[in-house]
Amino acid sequence: MRRGVSKIRISGGEPLVRKDIMKLMQGLGQHIGSGGFEELTLTSNATQMPTHAAALADCGVKRVNISLDTLNRDTFLRLTRRDALHQTLAGIDAAQAAGLQVKINTVALKNYNEAEIPTLIDWAHGRGMDISIIETMPMGIIDEDRFDQYVPLLPLQEKLIEQFSLTASSHRTAGPATYFDRPASQHNDAGRRIGFITPLTHNFCANCNRVRVTCTGEIYTCLGQDGKMDLRAAIKSFDETLLQQQLDAALIAKPKGHDFDISETQQNPATARHMSVTGG
Repeated sequence: MRRGVSKIRISGGEPLVRKDIMKLMQGLGQHIGSGGFEELTLTSNATQMPTHAAALADCGVKRVNISLDTLNRDTFLRLTRRDALHQTLAGIDAAQAAGLQVKINTVALKNYNEAEIPTLIDWAHGRGMDISIIETMPMGIIDEDRFDQYVPLLPLQEKLIEQFSLTASSHRTAGPATYFDRPASQHNDAGRRIGFITPLTHNFCANCNRVRVTCTGEIYTCLGQDGKMDLRAAIKSFDETLLQQQLDAALIAKPKGHDFDISETQQNPATARHMSVTGG
């Protein structure tokens, strides 16, 4: 807070599987408002949400992002290697029942869910949820050819603008999404939003003010680079001066942009770190 941080997002991996997660959320929630944090949010796959949704609301969480790339059980199994679509859907039900505002995050993947994205949009909007469509990012070693998975979002965005009569939205967040408004329809009584996050086809690095701290005390100032600083020694020693010096050094070293690139000639990931280490 003293360094100008006003919004905290807990992500993963799946943060709700940690046994001490609610202790952390309660502690952070005490600092919402009254000169503290403006907002405390969570990104989740929702499988643990039936257990924790009400408690999250009690901690001051108002909204959550749920990662969901498909409504097809077989595709979900192929993507996650878990037959758990029903758990994620039950978690979304629980989050909404607890009064949490839910936004769906969907990564567009060729040969998996590209054709399903309009259906996902209708489903989300029909349940009163906004949705963001995200380009896949080259992070960590995977089993498949990244270029074969990659869906450039700008052409898809143009198709969706026409299909859903989208108009540019004035809605802005601290995140990288560009938003469009959808008018009310039989699927969408109040009108909803679609966000597009395009790290490859439309670089957003110039506006990035995010840093990510892992559960092991390492700070990364760019999602698409491996540069980090280990804060553990300063944290464990309660040396406030050392901690502030290390934070200064990390922020000064924040790069101008990521190294993401996906092409037929560039198959290596920009970073060996998987998304689950730091979250999005």
